[in-house]
Amino acid sequence: MTSIPNDPIMLLSFVNTQLRDNYSSLEEFILAYECDREELEAKLKSIDYEYDKILNRFL
Repeated sequence: MTSIPNDPIMLLSFVNTQLRDNYSSLEEFILAYECDREELEAKLKSIDYEYDKILNRFL
């Protein structure tokens, strides 16, 4: 299984690409990559990005 990037900018790009191409929700992504949702969201919030459920991406 592919590990997710640690750098917040790379993580943002990776997660949004995965959400666009492979997963219809953040929940599906979290289950597939077995990562901690709170940690993921905190890391992306540190660069001022938050998950938008309707658009299924971090903005």
